[in-house]
Amino acid sequence: MLNEPTHDQSIASAVETVYRTESRRVLATLIRLLGDFDLAEEALHDAFRTAVEQWQRDGVPANPRAWLVSAGRFKAVDRIRRRARLDAQEEEIAARLHRQTPRMSPPAR
Repeated sequence: MLNEPTHDQSIASAVETVYRTESRRVLATLIRLLGDFDLAEEALHDAFRTAVEQWQRDGVPANPRAWLVSAGRFKAVDRIRRRARLDAQEEEIAARLHRQTPRMSPPAR
């Protein structure tokens, strides 16, 4: 009996094929949209990670490249928002620590 590929194997193979054939174009589009190479690269990897999970459940979309660009853009926006939220929290914590820290005289020389 022939070993037919499982659903998981065929999806993994499809993702791998799309990565080989489309990742450079997806990255170039994300760089153009986001204006930041590092952010675009992170978004590309996030999009493929999401594709592995979501395509298992929903199947490979009709236009995988467009799907990946869209997913990557959304992931980048989420990342930017998360950074902004963390930056604001860090500033607030620093200000609170500054207010709570007793003032000390500089050490005598």
